[in-house]
Amino acid sequence: MKYLHTMVRVRDIDASLRFYCEGLGLKEMRRMENAAGKFTLVFLAADETPGAEIELTYNWGSAEDYGTARNFGHLAFRVENIYDTCARLQAMGYTINRPPRDGHMAFVRSPDLVSVELLQDGHLPPQEPWASMANTGVW
Repeated sequence: MKYLHTMVRVRDIDASLRFYCEGLGLKEMRRMENAAGKFTLVFLAADETPGAEIELTYNWGSAEDYGTARNFGHLAFRVENIYDTCARLQAMGYTINRPPRDGHMAFVRSPDLVSVELLQDGHLPPQEPWASMANTGVW
């Protein structure tokens, strides 16, 4: 068996690509637009694991309520420097819901409220402002 991808429905493809590509550093691998079905699929992957993809599904003109995405669980990514990644996401306007107080784990949510876990490759010593930052919202 081979793992292929996880599909996440998105409300705004541009906002989602900004989060996943600019914020997290994933790369767009391929895109499929289906005019008859009125949807766009964008497949993203990390450099280290190009075969394990996230499929962003954008349904054109849909008003469907995807809810808070809490029923999905979360996506998880190992990062080179959790403090740098969180600082970049925060500077882009994203809330770090669970700051990396321990130098190892953080949570942030995508524009579509998908919870994303960030895990440090190894451990970094606790660092301010993260070490004393409180949780915000849910993840």
